[in-house]
This record gives sequence, structure tokens and C-alpha cells, in this order.
Amino acid sequence: MRWMVVGLLMLVSVAVSGAEDIGFDQSHATWSKLLSRHVQWNVEGTTSTVDYAGFARDSSALDAWLDTLSKIDRSTFDTWKQSDREAFLINAYNAATVKLILSRYPKLESIKDLGGVFSSPWKKKFVDLLGERRSLDSIEHGLLRGAKDYGDPRIHFAVNCASVGCPALRPEAYVGQRLQAQLADQTNRFLKDRNRNRLATNGESLQVSKIFDWYAEDFDSHSRGVAKFLADHADALELDAAHIAQLREGKLAIGFTDYDWSLNEKER
Repeated sequence: MRWMVVGLLMLVSVAVSGAEDIGFDQSHATWSKLLSRHVQWNVEGTTSTVDYAGFARDSSALDAWLDTLSKIDRSTFDTWKQSDREAFLINAYNAATVKLILSRYPKLESIKDLGGVFSSPWKKKFVDLLGERRSLDSIEHGLLRGAKDYGDPRIHFAVNCASVGCPALRPEAYVGQRLQAQLADQTNRFLKDRNRNRLATNGESLQVSKIFDWYAEDFDSHSRGVAKFLADHADALELDAAHIAQLREGKLAIGFTDYDWSLNEKER
């Protein structure tokens, strides 16, 4: 009986180990290498530009990495820690976006050029992930925002839509072990960009990215509202004590800046 118990425990151990260790690189080193090679921060460190021509030359490496992601099945994915799952999905979304841009680059000025009157680039099903052919919307809204343990609207500063108005594509992969620090840094960098987030000249309103309008429900559900979130990041917004108090009290109007859909590319 004792040997039967020991044998059963060994089988369980092997099964668990097999679920967690299937040879997948949780550091996402290949994707990180591509990003470091083809993405660069601006001088202020608030936005980044992407060398899509460079990515095109490395398209075989990008495709191979996306193929590696496609081999992860849902049952294995579900055994991972939440931070590892989120990092995986953010990286998959960003890599898939680059792949989508490359499908027509350089003959486009915006990701919106890949859609039409009755179609959306975010609804195109072109990437295999977790056993299904998926769209960008499926990854962001179904797998990230739709996860039962989703509770962090800062992912909106991590997923990149290949546009100037979008939070920067980070020149490194997201990694579960460092995800919280990376999301904090992304949020800080984004809010420091005065082209997208700033106090109005007359000081009577705070003008912020349309992201806070489009995803207000996420900030309401998980950060006690847009105003509270912005007040908690007042340093990045360079708000004084009076404006912080107005923001917390709901007395500072919040407006939204124009969203620039131009391609976030390096100058050709």
C-alpha cells in the first residue's frame, strides 16, 4: 500500500511539473530581443517609435515566436500564475499587432487603414492562441479584460495599438516576475506625456487621453473611478495640491484629448 501511495504521489508530481514546465520561456527572451532591436524611447521616455522595416527583416523570427505561443494549450495556460498569464497575453497582443502592421507595411499610414467601412483591424482573426484563431479584440477583451481575476486597468497602458496616441510599445517584453513594476512604469511614462495628458491652460480642467473615456468602466470597477486613479498619479501629471484636492472631490472637470491614430513608426 505504501508503495502504491508513493507511486501515486510521483505521478501527480510529474503531471503538475509537466503542466508548469513545458519548455516555454517565461522570460519571453526572443520577443524581448526583437523589441530591444526595433523599438526606441523618445528623449523624454514618454513615447516610443517602432522600426517596422527592421521588424520586416526579422519577420521570420517574429513568426517563429508567435508560433511558439500558439503551442501553449489552454489547460497549461490555466496552471500559470496570474502575472505570467497577463504577461503572456500582453506580449501576444503586442507581437500580433506588429505582425498585422507588417501585413501591409509600408503601404499604410495608420492601423485603421487595415480596416474598412464594415470591418475593423481589431476584429480580424489572424493569430492562433490558446487553441483558437483569434483577433486582437479577442485577446484584449476576451482573454485579458474578460478573465475572471482581471482587476488592473493598467493593462491599457501596456497593450499597444501601433499608434502615436497609444501608450508606448515598451522596448522589452513583459515578464510575470516584474509585471507590477513594468505596469507602474508604463503608467507613469504615459501620464507624463503632455501631448496626451495635461492640465488645461486656464487650470479649470484636466485633459487626458481618450483611453480614460473608452475604458472608464474598468477604472470605475477596479480603481474607484478615473478621477481617483488620476489623483493617485498626480505626480506624473504634475498637479499641485489644490488641483489634486479638486480632483478627489470631483470638482475638477475631466476632458479628453484628441487621439492620434498615425502609425508610431520610426522616420523612414
